[in-house]
Amino acid sequence: MAENLSALATESSSTYQDLELQTVDTILRQINAEDKTVPFAVEKVIPKIEALVPEIVKRMKQGGRLFYIGAGTSGRLGVVDASECPPTYGVPHDWVIGIIAGGDSAIRKAVEFAEDDFEQGYRDLEKYNIGAGDVVVGIAASGRTPYVIGALRQCRINGIATGAVVCNKNSAMAADCDICVEIETGPEFVTGSTRMKAGTATKMVLNMLTTSVMIRLGHVKGNKMIDMQLTNLKLIERGTRMVMEETGLNELDAKELLLSTGSVRKAVDAHRG
Repeated sequence: MAENLSALATESSSTYQDLELQTVDTILRQINAEDKTVPFAVEKVIPKIEALVPEIVKRMKQGGRLFYIGAGTSGRLGVVDASECPPTYGVPHDWVIGIIAGGDSAIRKAVEFAEDDFEQGYRDLEKYNIGAGDVVVGIAASGRTPYVIGALRQCRINGIATGAVVCNKNSAMAADCDICVEIETGPEFVTGSTRMKAGTATKMVLNMLTTSVMIRLGHVKGNKMIDMQLTNLKLIERGTRMVMEETGLNELDAKELLLSTGSVRKAVDAHRG
């Protein structure tokens, strides 16, 4: 797969030159100009995201789980998105799972050559007793990471639904998954630094994916996170406001009801009897 690296758009030379000679203001404005292109690139792949969402929803309604698997920045973004689902939507911690090549220590410190192990990705999934009712979404800016491709390929062999989020067109990963979201983010401001536009685009797609899934699974009412976990004072205050809006209770009574029931949904249901 290494022989194709130079052909990838994300590895193409930056359109900006002599960066070390630029003023800070110029550098920041040039980065910002490139970042502005990302939402338009994401917009073009909405039909692919739309195709992936119901496949995930269908399996999760039947007790399946969503797995993200990736390496480096891509793996970290998967872990971040998965980690945010329980507090945001009140779902179990083992419902959306992020796996990164090299293990959790690689979240903070890169593990050399972990992404190059073709077999390890599926072995890491097996630790969670992966099964046909689950969904695995591979994440790789290049679309060619062996760790991810190996995992997706074995999943398909075993009848497990697969998707992918990549940042290059006609990626190698597209051949090894059911639905591939290929965001064309183009050359990076710093050549090959895919933590920049590619990372931003990937995070946007993951946000869209899990938000849509959680809405479809009933964890949002109106526009409110009615099942969010009350893990800090800010969230308790937010939840109290939600209860007040839904029930007409004053702040003191709404907060007391919220804390006694444990969630906005339960508080509103209890009030309505």
